[in-house]
Amino acid sequence: MTADFLPIQALDYVEYYVGNARQAAHFYRTAFGFTVKGYAGLETGVRDRTSYLLEQGEVRLILTGALGPDSPVAEHVRLHGDGVKDIAMRVDDCEAAFRATTARGARPVLEPTEFRDETGVLKKSAIATYGDTIHTFVERKHYGGIWAPGFRAVAAGPAATGESVGIAGIDHIVGNVDAMTTWAKFYEDVMGFTQFQTFEDKDISTEYSALMSKVMAGGKGKVKFPINEPASGRKKSQIQEFLDFYVGPGAQHLALITGDILKSVDALQQNGVEFLNTPDSYYDALQERVGRIPEPLDELRRLKILVDRDDEGYLLQVFSKPVQDRPTFFFEIIQRKGSRGFGKGNFKALFEAIEREQELRGNL
Repeated sequence: MTADFLPIQALDYVEYYVGNARQAAHFYRTAFGFTVKGYAGLETGVRDRTSYLLEQGEVRLILTGALGPDSPVAEHVRLHGDGVKDIAMRVDDCEAAFRATTARGARPVLEPTEFRDETGVLKKSAIATYGDTIHTFVERKHYGGIWAPGFRAVAAGPAATGESVGIAGIDHIVGNVDAMTTWAKFYEDVMGFTQFQTFEDKDISTEYSALMSKVMAGGKGKVKFPINEPASGRKKSQIQEFLDFYVGPGAQHLALITGDILKSVDALQQNGVEFLNTPDSYYDALQERVGRIPEPLDELRRLKILVDRDDEGYLLQVFSKPVQDRPTFFFEIIQRKGSRGFGKGNFKALFEAIEREQELRGNL
């Protein structure tokens, strides 16, 4: 058996570059139920950016905004709008992870570096991936602080504590690219990932548009990255729309896993989160397609939750509308009842729902 040259412990955090970190933190606290746990900025000695650490379940989001026009954060937002910059993975040895991946062809972004404060030493390194997105390798075994040097804890209270909507973790993170095979091979050759599933354009298509996708998995299945590219169609696909408005490849969505999707989506909708609409006709034949399930059909219909079944069980999923002005990044809420798939049976309904939104935007 081949040794794992990149033993990933878990996803450590996702860092999102935004135009206004303070306002974005308020949005994710009130709409998505995250709690603000940490802060970095001028008051903590950080001079070029402001960052907020948000937590819910095992999810850690870093929302970062620029403090000046010449910041790389400002340039990223100018080009892409609000978007994911860093998908970070926790490892036991960040230097070994960096050396192994760069030796296999990864472009270095951050050499192994120590960050110190009174609570210990945090080690980080980073490599480039698709577009302007990076992967940071984080080594925390000798660090005991709130998050990282430069961060301070934020006291619990009305301005910081969100009311959880039941999000437990990140199920997968989807990347949109213009060369799927190239980036799937990158994850295989450079990071030792394996191909978990493949979807061809005939699997994910409507009358007007299509996409192709390869799902790459690492960390013994703990980390899953579906990689999408647009396929030829009569009109513009959602992937091409993303590439146009994001101005290049980037992370399309985070899939957040919950143990009770009915409660989670109900809470999110009450908080003002908007989801894609699924026509009532989808539910007319649902039981015929997936069999009997314990979730009430009227609640699935009310909340517009999609259901798909495979040989291992079934899953329930729903997709938000874009969470910023550009039609780019969004969230998926997913609950798994045995299925390890990605809702193949829902692709047509999902695409048609997205196309209805594209048509309203004049981008179909």
